[in-house]
Amino acid sequence: MRHILILFGGLMSLLLLACEAMPPMPTEAALIEVVPKPLSLSQAAGYFRWNKKTKLVVDGAWPELAARVGEQLRTQTGLPLAAGSEAADGAIVLVQDASVKAAEGYELEVGPARITIRAAEAAGAFYGVQTLVQLLPAEAFGEEKPSTCFVPCVQISDSPRFPYRGMHLDVSRHFFPVEAIKKHLDILAAHKQNYFHWHLTDDQGWRIEIKQYPKLTEVGGYRKETLIGHYGDEPQRFDGKRYGGFYTQEEVRELVRYAAERYITVVPEIEMPGHAQAALSAYPELGCTPGPFEAATKWGVFEDVFCPKEETFVFLENVLREVMALFPSPYIHIGGDECPKVRWEESDFCQQLIKKEGLKDEYELQSYFVQRIERFLNANGRKLIGWDEILEGGLAPNALVMSWRGIEGGIAAAKSGHEVIMTPTSHCYFDYYQAEHPDEPLAIGGLLPLEKVYSYEPVPAELSAEEARFILGAQGNVWTEYIPTVAQLHYMTWPRACAMAEIGWTAKAQRSYPDFAARMGSHLPRLQSWGIQAANHLQDLKTDVQSGDGQGVRVRLYTDSPEAPIQYTLDGQEPTAAAAVRYQQPIAVAGDMTLKAAATAEGKLAGRAGMLHFDWHKAAGKTVSLLHPPHEKYQGNGPGSLINGVAGSRERYGDAEWLGFEGQDLVATIDLGEAQEVNELSTRFYRAEGQWVYLPKSVQVSLSVDGKTYTPAASSSAIPAAEGNVSELKLPLGARTARYLRVAVARHGLIPAGEQGAGYEAWLFVDEVRVR
Repeated sequence: MRHILILFGGLMSLLLLACEAMPPMPTEAALIEVVPKPLSLSQAAGYFRWNKKTKLVVDGAWPELAARVGEQLRTQTGLPLAAGSEAADGAIVLVQDASVKAAEGYELEVGPARITIRAAEAAGAFYGVQTLVQLLPAEAFGEEKPSTCFVPCVQISDSPRFPYRGMHLDVSRHFFPVEAIKKHLDILAAHKQNYFHWHLTDDQGWRIEIKQYPKLTEVGGYRKETLIGHYGDEPQRFDGKRYGGFYTQEEVRELVRYAAERYITVVPEIEMPGHAQAALSAYPELGCTPGPFEAATKWGVFEDVFCPKEETFVFLENVLREVMALFPSPYIHIGGDECPKVRWEESDFCQQLIKKEGLKDEYELQSYFVQRIERFLNANGRKLIGWDEILEGGLAPNALVMSWRGIEGGIAAAKSGHEVIMTPTSHCYFDYYQAEHPDEPLAIGGLLPLEKVYSYEPVPAELSAEEARFILGAQGNVWTEYIPTVAQLHYMTWPRACAMAEIGWTAKAQRSYPDFAARMGSHLPRLQSWGIQAANHLQDLKTDVQSGDGQGVRVRLYTDSPEAPIQYTLDGQEPTAAAAVRYQQPIAVAGDMTLKAAATAEGKLAGRAGMLHFDWHKAAGKTVSLLHPPHEKYQGNGPGSLINGVAGSRERYGDAEWLGFEGQDLVATIDLGEAQEVNELSTRFYRAEGQWVYLPKSVQVSLSVDGKTYTPAASSSAIPAAEGNVSELKLPLGARTARYLRVAVARHGLIPAGEQGAGYEAWLFVDEVRVR
């Protein structure tokens, strides 16, 4: 009997150990949410059991991949994952398979017995592993790793839409340590991004060691102080603290190697001929004036640029030789943007050079500069990339264009047979605000929420199928004037960079923002587990105010999480789960009103609440038409934004209420629906001269009863000074009778010399037009 009890006890112990080692398989099908979305995915019943017995088997053609992938998977699962030699049951197998046609494509099959990833090239196998990681359950990313992970059975066939899928990072305005750059590369690789555009030099700092010119980092790598707050603040304030840093050549090599192991090509940017003030502070003889120069302490565009003399080209070629020795990238980015021509116009040398070379003007001088550098790069087997200003004065023969000021530069370049990377400010600049809430960290301006990023289509409709081949892909840009810390870098970059990754990878027909937002709900915690404090605005209340079509004012409330109910009030009271109205359909507005709303989850408020205050007037909800449309980047909620009763933000001009115009006047015609007495017209303008936003020259109002004959009623060229950023103009109309009002706002025109953006058209931003 004693032996039987001992045997029974031993069996129970073994059974308990077995239960600990083999937790029960999930009874419900896993929700599969991969970012970027694969080209084809089908889910089958069952799971692969991933535990301490699971081995990794990698095709012998990819020896470098085995250790790298093994380390990643061990780190993220906490399981040992020993190397294996045979594709036995219970293994994860990476197989080289020439039948997978796309160079970066892969096929991933998860079955109950094994996981198989097939690819023609190592990059494809690596991307298959990144997808596999996202199939792991949430607990695999927690601090306490499970002893077993259950991976849902799936079959995935996947490949990227574009060959260039990039992210940019500016380290000149604010410097980030090597470990932060590595983390950045890790997360880019996890989302199948394959180019890292590293902006290494600018007016505020030179960040890469050049051994032949040590003063570039000794002097140009540091500025005496840094602007506090926003550039547009008056007066401007500075912190009085020396700031800087640079990457040694050894650190650069390490980061380039680290990126290459993750199938990321690092594209260095060495700015020229503009944005050169840090370089000139070290070597003033390269300027058009004697100087002295210093690394800039604030942001913007500066008039001191490289002078196109022989010693400058010798200097730049020597710099580029060292850069090319560090970066195997086929591309070298030389900037070419925002180069004021003032110093060249004033320089006897430059004027003589223009005559000697038979150039038309300073714009062709810039083209001459860029083409000389391009010939040098081409002779060394590299291709030049420049921002779209390199189109001005004639494009270098073999240059690749980054279209940032809009899509027009990309269209022009593609039509002329040049390769293009699309990166317009309207959708790809992650230094813009990503939410309208006043608690958002300070940013340069504008508004670029996640949904707008995702809506971007890199191939312009204006291109033929043949011309569209020149669009290599798209890139998100992170400029760091207002991003001083790693935590803020993460917040501003992610999840907008997830949207950019999907734009570059996923087929156009496969993309859907509601689907993407739903997947982000589970992907954001995964980012957090990877050490990324991403922004989460999925449950923030959003509003869409429609007006201007004569149908009144209607307000649509929504969030990026459609399953979250929305509660609202119309009397200014705070919405609560209990004391508010459940939103069902657009709300009609017919008078002064303060609307507050918020999403709810499990009976509690979730995300940030929203508020709209309506100041009713005679034009609110009537009909408005514009002679010129606003710029595509600043269309608000359409022309009706001018007469919907809602005032735009005083802190930023990129919200849905401000309409922005570049190179166009605002001419708006308002139809009140019937003739009536009008006494006053008022409107508002935004002023942020450091961001090229100026008050208008004048405003004129004309009235009409029949819509055909207009009589001038009021005008002013004395635009009131802005209070903060906003100027409000009130014009008495003299109690006249009118049905139609025509409001003509004359833009400022060209920005004057000595100011930020000198020579460019100033922006005009106009807000609510109220009629009393």
